[in-house]
Amino acid sequence: MQRRTVVYFLLFVLGLGFFMEGNAQLTNLDYEKLVEVKKAIQNEDANYLPAYLKLINEADKALDEGPFSVMQKKQVAASGDKHDYLSLAPYWWPDPEKKNGLPWIRKDGLVNPMTRGNNVDDPAKDRFIANAQVLSLAYFFSSEKKYAKKVQQLLKVWFLDEATRMNPNLEHAQGIPGKNTGRGFGIIEFSGISHIITAIEILELKNTLPQQMGAGLKKWLNDYLLWLQTSDFGVFEKTRNNNHGSLYDVQVVSLLMFFGKTEEAKAVLNSVFKERISVQIEADGSQPHEIKRTKGLTYSILNLSALTRLAFYGKKLGVKLWERTSEEGDLKKAYDFLYAYLDDKNIWPYEQLGSMEKAIERLRRMFVNSGSMMGISDYCDVLAQLKNVEDIQQLIYPCMAE
Repeated sequence: MQRRTVVYFLLFVLGLGFFMEGNAQLTNLDYEKLVEVKKAIQNEDANYLPAYLKLINEADKALDEGPFSVMQKKQVAASGDKHDYLSLAPYWWPDPEKKNGLPWIRKDGLVNPMTRGNNVDDPAKDRFIANAQVLSLAYFFSSEKKYAKKVQQLLKVWFLDEATRMNPNLEHAQGIPGKNTGRGFGIIEFSGISHIITAIEILELKNTLPQQMGAGLKKWLNDYLLWLQTSDFGVFEKTRNNNHGSLYDVQVVSLLMFFGKTEEAKAVLNSVFKERISVQIEADGSQPHEIKRTKGLTYSILNLSALTRLAFYGKKLGVKLWERTSEEGDLKKAYDFLYAYLDDKNIWPYEQLGSMEKAIERLRRMFVNSGSMMGISDYCDVLAQLKNVEDIQQLIYPCMAE
Protein backbone atom coordinates (compact mmCIF):
# COMPACT_ATOMS: atom_id res chain seq x y z
CA MET A 1 0.00 0.00 0.00
CA GLN A 2 2.82 2.41 0.86
CA ARG A 3 4.47 1.92 -2.55
CA ARG A 4 1.16 2.46 -4.35
CA THR A 5 0.61 5.65 -2.35
CA VAL A 6 4.02 6.95 -3.41
CA VAL A 7 3.25 6.18 -7.06
CA TYR A 8 -0.09 7.98 -6.84
CA PHE A 9 1.61 10.93 -5.16
CA LEU A 10 4.23 11.18 -7.92
CA LEU A 11 1.54 11.01 -10.57
CA PHE A 12 -0.33 13.74 -8.76
CA VAL A 13 2.76 15.95 -8.59
CA LEU A 14 3.54 15.40 -12.27
CA GLY A 15 -0.05 16.10 -13.17
CA LEU A 16 -0.03 19.23 -11.04
CA GLY A 17 3.13 20.40 -12.75
CA PHE A 18 1.51 19.89 -16.15
CA PHE A 19 -1.61 21.66 -14.95
CA MET A 20 0.37 24.61 -13.62
CA GLU A 21 2.44 24.97 -16.77
CA GLY A 22 -0.53 24.37 -19.04
CA ASN A 23 -2.43 27.22 -17.38
CA ALA A 24 0.54 29.51 -16.99
CA GLN A 25 0.67 33.11 -18.02
CA LEU A 26 3.58 35.38 -18.80
CA THR A 27 3.18 39.09 -18.15
CA ASN A 28 5.13 40.30 -21.17
CA LEU A 29 4.69 37.47 -23.67
CA ASP A 30 1.99 35.21 -25.07
CA TYR A 31 2.53 31.91 -23.26
CA GLU A 32 0.37 29.85 -25.60
CA LYS A 33 2.32 31.06 -28.63
CA LEU A 34 5.61 30.20 -26.96
CA VAL A 35 4.36 26.67 -26.36
CA GLU A 36 3.51 26.39 -30.05
CA VAL A 37 6.98 27.64 -30.99
CA LYS A 38 8.52 25.04 -28.68
CA LYS A 39 6.57 22.32 -30.48
CA ALA A 40 7.66 23.73 -33.83
CA ILE A 41 11.30 23.65 -32.74
CA GLN A 42 10.96 20.02 -31.69
CA ASN A 43 9.65 19.33 -35.19
CA GLU A 44 12.66 21.21 -36.65
CA ASP A 45 10.48 23.89 -38.22
CA ALA A 46 12.71 26.02 -40.44
CA ASN A 47 10.77 29.14 -39.41
CA TYR A 48 12.15 28.90 -35.89
CA LEU A 49 15.12 26.54 -35.89
CA PRO A 50 17.79 29.12 -36.95
CA ALA A 51 16.73 31.52 -34.18
CA TYR A 52 16.59 28.67 -31.67
CA LEU A 53 20.11 27.51 -32.54
CA LYS A 54 21.33 31.10 -32.20
CA LEU A 55 19.58 31.36 -28.83
CA ILE A 56 21.23 28.19 -27.54
CA ASN A 57 24.61 29.37 -28.78
CA GLU A 58 24.18 32.70 -26.96
CA ALA A 59 22.93 30.94 -23.83
CA ASP A 60 25.95 28.61 -23.81
CA LYS A 61 28.24 31.64 -23.97
CA ALA A 62 26.26 33.28 -21.16
CA LEU A 63 26.94 30.26 -18.93
CA ASP A 64 30.55 31.41 -18.74
CA GLU A 65 29.81 35.10 -18.18
CA GLY A 66 29.09 36.99 -14.99
CA PRO A 67 27.60 37.14 -12.52
CA PHE A 68 27.21 40.89 -12.66
CA SER A 69 26.90 43.39 -9.82
CA VAL A 70 26.74 47.12 -9.14
CA MET A 71 29.79 46.56 -6.93
CA GLN A 72 31.97 45.98 -10.00
CA LYS A 73 32.06 49.63 -11.10
CA LYS A 74 35.06 51.81 -10.21
CA GLN A 75 33.17 54.94 -9.21
CA VAL A 76 30.65 55.39 -6.40
CA ALA A 77 27.39 57.34 -6.50
CA ALA A 78 27.18 60.69 -4.70
CA SER A 79 25.40 58.87 -1.86
CA GLY A 80 28.65 57.13 -1.00
CA ASP A 81 26.88 53.77 -1.19
CA LYS A 82 28.31 51.56 -3.92
CA HIS A 83 25.09 49.50 -3.88
CA ASP A 84 23.36 52.49 -5.53
CA TYR A 85 23.08 52.19 -9.30
CA LEU A 86 25.19 54.80 -11.09
CA SER A 87 25.11 56.07 -14.68
CA LEU A 88 25.79 59.26 -16.61
CA ALA A 89 23.60 61.00 -19.20
CA PRO A 90 24.80 59.57 -22.55
CA TYR A 91 24.29 62.66 -24.74
CA TRP A 92 26.16 65.10 -22.49
CA TRP A 93 29.79 66.15 -22.98
CA PRO A 94 32.40 68.31 -21.24
CA ASP A 95 32.07 71.96 -22.26
CA PRO A 96 35.18 72.72 -24.37
CA GLU A 97 34.96 76.39 -23.40
CA LYS A 98 35.35 75.61 -19.70
CA LYS A 99 38.70 74.67 -18.20
CA ASN A 100 37.20 71.88 -16.12
CA GLY A 101 34.53 71.09 -18.71
CA LEU A 102 31.74 71.76 -16.20
CA PRO A 103 28.88 71.78 -16.45
CA TRP A 104 28.57 69.29 -19.28
CA ILE A 105 26.60 70.35 -22.38
CA ARG A 106 24.11 68.37 -24.47
CA LYS A 107 24.77 66.93 -27.94
CA ASP A 108 21.61 65.02 -28.78
CA GLY A 109 22.18 61.65 -30.38
CA LEU A 110 25.96 61.64 -29.85
CA VAL A 111 26.97 59.18 -27.13
CA ASN A 112 29.84 60.35 -24.95
CA PRO A 113 32.19 57.36 -24.44
CA MET A 114 32.94 58.68 -20.95
CA THR A 115 29.40 57.64 -19.99
CA ARG A 116 30.17 54.02 -20.79
CA GLY A 117 32.71 51.51 -19.48
CA ASN A 118 33.37 50.23 -15.98
CA ASN A 119 33.08 53.61 -14.25
CA VAL A 120 29.30 53.19 -14.30
CA ASP A 121 26.73 50.38 -13.94
CA ASP A 122 24.93 50.68 -17.27
CA PRO A 123 27.08 48.21 -19.28
CA ALA A 124 27.01 45.55 -16.53
CA LYS A 125 23.26 46.02 -16.17
CA ASP A 126 22.79 45.53 -19.91
CA ARG A 127 24.83 42.32 -19.91
CA PHE A 128 22.99 41.04 -16.85
CA ILE A 129 19.55 41.61 -18.36
CA ALA A 130 20.53 40.32 -21.82
CA ASN A 131 22.01 37.14 -20.35
CA ALA A 132 19.07 36.59 -18.02
CA GLN A 133 16.79 36.87 -21.04
CA VAL A 134 18.62 34.41 -23.31
CA LEU A 135 19.25 31.93 -20.51
CA SER A 136 15.64 31.90 -19.32
CA LEU A 137 14.34 31.53 -22.88
CA ALA A 138 16.87 28.78 -23.56
CA TYR A 139 15.58 27.03 -20.45
CA PHE A 140 11.97 27.43 -21.57
CA PHE A 141 12.55 26.02 -25.04
CA SER A 142 15.13 23.32 -24.20
CA SER A 143 14.24 22.41 -20.57
CA GLU A 144 17.98 22.17 -19.84
CA LYS A 145 18.35 22.94 -16.13
CA LYS A 146 21.87 24.31 -16.51
CA TYR A 147 20.32 27.45 -17.95
CA ALA A 148 17.92 27.80 -15.03
CA LYS A 149 20.77 27.46 -12.51
CA LYS A 150 22.69 30.24 -14.22
CA VAL A 151 19.63 32.51 -14.23
CA GLN A 152 19.26 31.88 -10.50
CA GLN A 153 22.88 32.89 -9.95
CA LEU A 154 22.51 36.09 -11.97
CA LEU A 155 19.34 37.13 -10.14
CA LYS A 156 20.78 36.27 -6.74
CA VAL A 157 23.95 38.32 -7.18
CA TRP A 158 22.29 41.39 -8.72
CA PHE A 159 19.23 41.59 -6.48
CA LEU A 160 19.65 39.55 -3.29
CA ASP A 161 23.15 38.91 -1.90
CA GLU A 162 23.92 41.50 0.78
CA ALA A 163 27.47 41.96 -0.50
CA THR A 164 26.54 42.55 -4.14
CA ARG A 165 22.87 43.58 -4.38
CA MET A 166 21.63 46.75 -6.03
CA ASN A 167 19.50 49.09 -3.95
CA PRO A 168 15.96 49.24 -5.46
CA ASN A 169 16.12 52.80 -6.78
CA LEU A 170 17.58 54.86 -9.62
CA GLU A 171 18.38 58.02 -7.68
CA HIS A 172 21.79 58.28 -9.33
CA ALA A 173 20.98 57.34 -12.92
CA GLN A 174 21.90 59.61 -15.85
CA GLY A 175 23.51 62.32 -13.77
CA ILE A 176 25.16 65.29 -15.52
CA PRO A 177 28.54 66.35 -14.10
CA GLY A 178 28.38 69.94 -12.93
CA LYS A 179 24.57 69.91 -12.93
CA ASN A 180 23.22 67.03 -10.83
CA THR A 181 23.95 63.54 -9.53
CA GLY A 182 20.90 61.86 -11.06
CA ARG A 183 17.73 62.53 -13.05
CA GLY A 184 14.30 61.05 -13.57
CA PHE A 185 15.29 60.51 -17.20
CA GLY A 186 17.53 57.69 -15.95
CA ILE A 187 14.49 55.51 -15.23
CA ILE A 188 14.40 54.55 -18.91
CA GLU A 189 17.60 52.57 -18.36
CA PHE A 190 15.62 49.91 -16.50
CA SER A 191 13.08 49.31 -19.27
CA GLY A 192 14.60 45.83 -19.53
CA ILE A 193 12.94 44.94 -16.23
CA SER A 194 10.33 43.18 -18.41
CA HIS A 195 12.95 40.54 -19.28
CA ILE A 196 13.68 40.03 -15.59
CA ILE A 197 9.98 39.54 -14.89
CA THR A 198 9.81 36.96 -17.69
CA ALA A 199 12.89 35.14 -16.37
CA ILE A 200 11.34 34.90 -12.90
CA GLU A 201 8.01 33.73 -14.31
CA ILE A 202 9.67 31.02 -16.41
CA LEU A 203 11.52 29.72 -13.34
CA GLU A 204 8.26 29.78 -11.39
CA LEU A 205 6.14 27.99 -13.96
CA LYS A 206 8.77 25.25 -14.23
CA ASN A 207 9.07 25.00 -10.43
CA THR A 208 12.77 25.89 -10.42
CA LEU A 209 12.65 29.05 -8.31
CA PRO A 210 13.41 28.37 -4.62
CA GLN A 211 10.70 29.81 -2.39
CA GLN A 212 13.02 32.02 -0.36
CA MET A 213 14.66 33.36 -3.48
CA GLY A 214 11.31 34.08 -5.09
CA ALA A 215 10.18 35.98 -2.00
CA GLY A 216 13.37 38.04 -2.01
CA LEU A 217 13.05 38.92 -5.69
CA LYS A 218 9.43 39.94 -5.27
CA LYS A 219 10.33 42.15 -2.32
CA TRP A 220 13.02 43.89 -4.39
CA LEU A 221 10.68 44.41 -7.33
CA ASN A 222 7.91 45.63 -5.05
CA ASP A 223 10.27 48.13 -3.41
CA TYR A 224 11.37 49.29 -6.85
CA LEU A 225 7.73 49.67 -7.98
CA LEU A 226 6.99 51.75 -4.88
CA TRP A 227 10.00 53.93 -5.69
CA LEU A 228 8.77 54.38 -9.27
CA GLN A 229 5.35 55.46 -8.06
CA THR A 230 6.32 57.74 -5.16
CA SER A 231 9.83 59.15 -5.64
CA ASP A 232 10.43 62.64 -7.04
CA PHE A 233 12.20 61.13 -10.04
CA GLY A 234 9.40 58.65 -10.64
CA VAL A 235 6.71 61.33 -10.43
CA PHE A 236 8.77 63.49 -12.82
CA GLU A 237 9.23 60.70 -15.37
CA LYS A 238 5.52 59.94 -15.31
CA THR A 239 4.81 63.47 -16.57
CA ARG A 240 7.06 63.19 -19.66
CA ASN A 241 5.10 63.39 -22.93
CA ASN A 242 7.48 61.34 -25.07
CA ASN A 243 9.06 57.87 -25.03
CA HIS A 244 10.19 58.40 -21.43
CA GLY A 245 6.62 58.65 -20.20
CA SER A 246 5.51 55.71 -22.34
CA LEU A 247 8.31 53.46 -21.10
CA TYR A 248 7.65 54.58 -17.52
CA ASP A 249 4.08 53.30 -17.89
CA VAL A 250 5.37 50.04 -19.37
CA GLN A 251 7.53 49.43 -16.31
CA VAL A 252 4.77 50.28 -13.85
CA VAL A 253 2.04 48.27 -15.59
CA SER A 254 4.23 45.20 -16.09
CA LEU A 255 5.18 45.20 -12.40
CA LEU A 256 1.56 45.71 -11.31
CA MET A 257 0.47 42.80 -13.51
CA PHE A 258 3.32 40.65 -12.21
CA PHE A 259 2.04 41.23 -8.67
CA GLY A 260 -1.55 40.51 -9.68
CA LYS A 261 -2.61 44.11 -9.02
CA THR A 262 -5.02 44.00 -11.94
CA GLU A 263 -7.24 46.94 -11.01
CA GLU A 264 -4.25 49.24 -10.48
CA ALA A 265 -2.78 48.14 -13.82
CA LYS A 266 -6.10 48.78 -15.56
CA ALA A 267 -6.30 52.23 -13.99
CA VAL A 268 -2.98 53.16 -15.57
CA LEU A 269 -3.97 51.63 -18.91
CA ASN A 270 -7.28 53.52 -18.90
CA SER A 271 -5.29 56.77 -18.81
CA VAL A 272 -2.96 55.85 -21.68
CA PHE A 273 -5.07 56.98 -24.62
CA LYS A 274 -5.66 60.44 -23.21
CA GLU A 275 -2.33 60.97 -21.47
CA ARG A 276 -0.01 59.27 -23.97
CA ILE A 277 -1.46 58.37 -27.36
CA SER A 278 -3.53 61.47 -28.09
CA VAL A 279 -0.73 63.73 -26.83
CA GLN A 280 2.10 62.02 -28.69
CA ILE A 281 0.54 61.10 -32.05
CA GLU A 282 -0.70 63.67 -34.58
CA ALA A 283 -3.64 63.26 -36.97
CA ASP A 284 -1.23 62.26 -39.75
CA GLY A 285 0.30 59.59 -37.52
CA SER A 286 3.59 61.36 -36.89
CA GLN A 287 5.09 61.58 -33.41
CA PRO A 288 6.31 65.20 -33.08
CA HIS A 289 8.18 64.69 -29.81
CA GLU A 290 10.23 61.93 -31.45
CA ILE A 291 10.81 63.17 -35.01
CA LYS A 292 12.35 66.39 -33.72
CA ARG A 293 15.23 64.36 -32.29
CA THR A 294 18.49 63.74 -34.16
CA LYS A 295 17.42 60.09 -34.47
CA GLY A 296 13.82 60.73 -35.42
CA LEU A 297 13.07 57.28 -36.83
CA THR A 298 14.77 55.43 -33.98
CA TYR A 299 12.83 57.35 -31.36
CA SER A 300 9.55 57.01 -33.27
CA ILE A 301 10.06 53.24 -33.23
CA LEU A 302 11.02 53.26 -29.56
CA ASN A 303 7.95 55.21 -28.49
CA LEU A 304 5.47 53.39 -30.70
CA SER A 305 6.83 50.04 -29.52
CA ALA A 306 6.23 51.14 -25.92
CA LEU A 307 2.68 52.30 -26.68
CA THR A 308 1.99 49.01 -28.46
CA ARG A 309 3.29 47.12 -25.45
CA LEU A 310 0.73 48.99 -23.34
CA ALA A 311 -1.96 48.01 -25.87
CA PHE A 312 -0.81 44.40 -25.49
CA TYR A 313 -1.26 44.65 -21.73
CA GLY A 314 -4.65 46.18 -22.39
CA LYS A 315 -5.53 43.24 -24.62
CA LYS A 316 -4.80 40.93 -21.69
CA LEU A 317 -6.77 42.98 -19.19
CA GLY A 318 -9.72 44.06 -21.34
CA VAL A 319 -8.67 47.69 -21.85
CA LYS A 320 -9.00 48.57 -25.55
CA LEU A 321 -6.17 50.79 -26.69
CA TRP A 322 -5.40 49.33 -30.09
CA GLU A 323 -9.02 49.41 -31.24
CA ARG A 324 -9.63 52.98 -30.09
CA THR A 325 -9.49 55.57 -32.87
CA SER A 326 -9.56 59.34 -32.94
CA GLU A 327 -9.84 62.18 -35.44
CA GLU A 328 -6.55 63.22 -33.93
CA GLY A 329 -3.86 60.59 -33.38
CA ASP A 330 -4.14 56.88 -32.61
CA LEU A 331 -1.93 53.81 -32.77
CA LYS A 332 -3.04 52.63 -36.20
CA LYS A 333 -2.35 56.06 -37.70
CA ALA A 334 1.14 55.97 -36.23
CA TYR A 335 1.77 52.62 -37.92
CA ASP A 336 0.31 53.90 -41.20
CA PHE A 337 2.69 56.86 -41.04
CA LEU A 338 5.76 54.63 -40.61
CA TYR A 339 4.62 51.90 -43.01
CA ALA A 340 5.81 53.82 -46.07
CA TYR A 341 9.39 53.78 -44.81
CA LEU A 342 9.56 50.00 -44.85
CA ASP A 343 10.38 50.57 -48.52
CA ASP A 344 13.98 51.76 -48.89
CA LYS A 345 12.92 53.92 -51.85
CA ASN A 346 10.93 56.21 -49.56
CA ILE A 347 13.41 58.54 -47.90
CA TRP A 348 12.90 59.38 -44.23
CA PRO A 349 12.41 63.17 -44.33
CA TYR A 350 13.69 63.90 -40.84
CA GLU A 351 17.10 63.71 -39.21
CA GLN A 352 18.43 60.23 -38.45
CA LEU A 353 22.00 59.91 -37.21
CA GLY A 354 23.69 56.54 -37.62
CA SER A 355 22.88 53.64 -39.92
CA MET A 356 19.59 54.04 -41.77
CA GLU A 357 19.77 50.38 -42.79
CA LYS A 358 19.78 49.29 -39.15
CA ALA A 359 16.93 51.67 -38.37
CA ILE A 360 14.81 50.25 -41.20
CA GLU A 361 15.48 46.68 -40.03
CA ARG A 362 14.40 47.74 -36.56
CA LEU A 363 11.26 49.26 -38.08
CA ARG A 364 10.47 45.99 -39.83
CA ARG A 365 11.02 44.07 -36.63
CA MET A 366 8.62 46.37 -34.81
CA PHE A 367 5.88 45.69 -37.37
CA VAL A 368 6.37 41.92 -37.07
CA ASN A 369 6.46 41.98 -33.27
CA SER A 370 3.35 44.13 -33.14
CA GLY A 371 1.63 41.87 -35.66
CA SER A 372 2.33 38.96 -33.33
CA MET A 373 1.18 40.73 -30.17
CA MET A 374 -1.96 42.27 -31.62
CA GLY A 375 -2.84 39.57 -34.17
CA ILE A 376 -2.48 41.72 -37.30
CA SER A 377 -1.70 39.68 -40.39
CA ASP A 378 -0.68 42.66 -42.57
CA TYR A 379 2.07 43.52 -40.11
CA CYS A 380 3.13 39.88 -39.90
CA ASP A 381 3.61 39.91 -43.67
CA VAL A 382 6.59 42.21 -43.11
CA LEU A 383 8.36 39.09 -41.82
CA ALA A 384 9.37 38.32 -45.42
CA GLN A 385 11.39 41.57 -45.52
CA LEU A 386 13.46 40.85 -42.41
CA LYS A 387 17.12 40.14 -43.03
CA ASN A 388 18.00 38.66 -39.64
CA VAL A 389 16.06 35.40 -39.34
CA GLU A 390 18.24 34.33 -36.40
CA ASP A 391 16.99 37.08 -34.12
CA ILE A 392 15.57 35.50 -30.95
CA GLN A 393 12.56 37.77 -31.33
CA GLN A 394 11.48 35.27 -34.00
CA LEU A 395 10.79 32.89 -31.10
CA ILE A 396 8.99 35.19 -28.70
CA TYR A 397 6.95 37.17 -31.22
CA PRO A 398 5.83 34.50 -33.68
CA CYS A 399 3.22 35.32 -36.28
CA MET A 400 0.58 32.64 -35.90
CA ALA A 401 -3.12 32.50 -36.66
CA GLU A 402 -5.16 33.44 -33.60
